[in-house]
Amino acid sequence: MADAREAEKLKDEDTMARDEGSGAGSVLLAFIIGAVSGAALALLYAPASGDETRKYLGQKAREGRDRAAEAVEKGREVVKEGRETLAQAVERGKEVYQQARREKA
Repeated sequence: MADAREAEKLKDEDTMARDEGSGAGSVLLAFIIGAVSGAALALLYAPASGDETRKYLGQKAREGRDRAAEAVEKGREVVKEGRETLAQAVERGKEVYQQARREKA
């Protein structure tokens, strides 16, 4: 009976882990939309020459690209950690199942 409770606890922990990471994509998307909107408004209200504006846009585009690359890398790390945690939970579940079968037999 304790093994069943332990297996249920592992299942609940796995569900909670998946739920915690589900909003990361939404947050990143909101950040990117906000950054682009802010840059567009800044351009509308900033009195600058065409050359200055092009330099500014180029700089901000590079910064945005760098931030996006960092976010992608962080996302990959989160996915990797999640896979490792899931693999450990599956392995532990198999062990509990096998132990329960041995005790029942």
